[in-house]
Amino acid sequence: MSSSFVELGLSPELLTAVTELDYAAPTPIQEQAIPSLLSGRNVVGQAQTGTGKTAAFILPLLQLLDKPRDAARALILVPTRELALQVSDAARWLAAHTQLRITSVYGGQSYTIQIRALKKGTDIVVGTPGRIMDLMRQDILHLSSVMHVVLDEADEMLDMGFSEDVDTILSAIPAERQIALFSATFPRAVQALVNAHVPNPDHIRINPSAVTVSDTEQRYVYLREENKLAALTRLLEVEGIQSALIFTRTKVRAQEISDALNSRGIPAESLHGDLNQARRETVLRRLRSREISILVATDVAARGLDIDDLSHVINFDMPQDPEDYVHRIGRTGRAGRKGIALTFVTGKEKHRLRQVENFTKKALNEVPIPSIEEIRSHRDQKYMDRLVQVLEENALAPELSAVKTLGEKFSLETIAAAAIKLSRETEPELPREQFVEPARPAFHVIEEPPKTHGKYRSENAAMKGSKIRSDKKQSSRYAGSPPTEHGHEDMVRLRCNLGHRHGIRPGDIVGAIASEVGIPGKSIGEIKIQDDYSFVDVDRRHASKVLRQSAGKYAVRGKTIILTKDSK
Repeated sequence: MSSSFVELGLSPELLTAVTELDYAAPTPIQEQAIPSLLSGRNVVGQAQTGTGKTAAFILPLLQLLDKPRDAARALILVPTRELALQVSDAARWLAAHTQLRITSVYGGQSYTIQIRALKKGTDIVVGTPGRIMDLMRQDILHLSSVMHVVLDEADEMLDMGFSEDVDTILSAIPAERQIALFSATFPRAVQALVNAHVPNPDHIRINPSAVTVSDTEQRYVYLREENKLAALTRLLEVEGIQSALIFTRTKVRAQEISDALNSRGIPAESLHGDLNQARRETVLRRLRSREISILVATDVAARGLDIDDLSHVINFDMPQDPEDYVHRIGRTGRAGRKGIALTFVTGKEKHRLRQVENFTKKALNEVPIPSIEEIRSHRDQKYMDRLVQVLEENALAPELSAVKTLGEKFSLETIAAAAIKLSRETEPELPREQFVEPARPAFHVIEEPPKTHGKYRSENAAMKGSKIRSDKKQSSRYAGSPPTEHGHEDMVRLRCNLGHRHGIRPGDIVGAIASEVGIPGKSIGEIKIQDDYSFVDVDRRHASKVLRQSAGKYAVRGKTIILTKDSK
């Protein structure tokens, strides 16, 4: 293994940039990927954010391109605007001592700005699939000269429904090309992409548990779903958080939690797909400048964020898969700094906790929800620490004069006590919520979900105990209530645009609706899957929300599920 970037064969210009950026030594992904890419080989790498993979593909790309040319010769595809900005910034820093030009294109920014940059000439284009496709259709961006392609965060790109766009873009690039694909996880869709477009690659896998959790203290809180927000506010009081990233299942939930924290006097911002680019950049600037210390986000919105010094990652909603858990908590405990990961676990999610522990080969420690007495004690100690600091600074002349005057009538102890009481009147009230201890299930009766293609595919918790029937013509899921002639009582029937022919399963529909909208799985009734379409019954109380959320569109395994109200 190489102990320095010099041994990797990088040019003097790139070594200078690496030194200026304080890169001490190559990370494992850099040690393996850079020599392969410099030799012209295709590469498929499995690595999470925080492992140094961005430099692992940018450094050899810059060296292979060498000097500017008339047309773009490298394309880096990324799933989100934030990642496009992050990767293009990293490329510019590393290319500081070359003449190579980098252009980023993504949704949310004016076409005029991006078109002007492309017409001036560029060597590397970093962009999201949607904007790349738009520029190709306008005959602004031509890919006939591209010799090098990078697909970064491929799993997220396909999860967001970009599968067809990626295929179209790759088909427009000459067959004689070098391609590198990086992904945190390798579900079936990503493997299919590799098989179709990345011939004879060098496979590199950085063990996620060894990379991302070694410097992270992992804890969990066992609680009831309805107690999560109250538990979060108590934990935020006693944890000594410098900055925290809180993960939720849906964008609606992210906004609700952010609003709730602010109403309790805890400055927080949310990051989700409904924010425009200007607003997203404002949120990130506020976090980096420490105007706020808490960011509430979904997995998709947080993908690719480069935030230093996160002291905590909090899983308000537990992720579906162990690898997603590792990817989340890898955002803290970086660069030799210690981090803390807190995960909320409900009774229905205990089996997921066991999956995480088996996957990371590390037990999570259960911690209790802080009591009112602990919060009071924490506040007292915090106040005393501030008081001692003021006393040690000894800049109290006006105050001592006031004490001397008051001392003619009151004792010094009484004066001090009154001053403390007055100064603490603005503190928020102590929590009043009462917690009900959740039932602790017998873990030995919980079946372990199967492991498929290197990633656990657990069904939605609401699927437990439900009867699933599948044959060539029809699949159904029954929620337990007696069916009527049009589904279940108090249910609204929705039509889905996908069926057997598209590989859709009952669990896909349940997972898409329950996870994105945030409704309980028991609110989803009978599911009938036909060849080209499907039907799903949804509780009448939630049907309008399901149709309104994302305009009824949900991404599942690289496909877009579109739900409409059945007219029959």
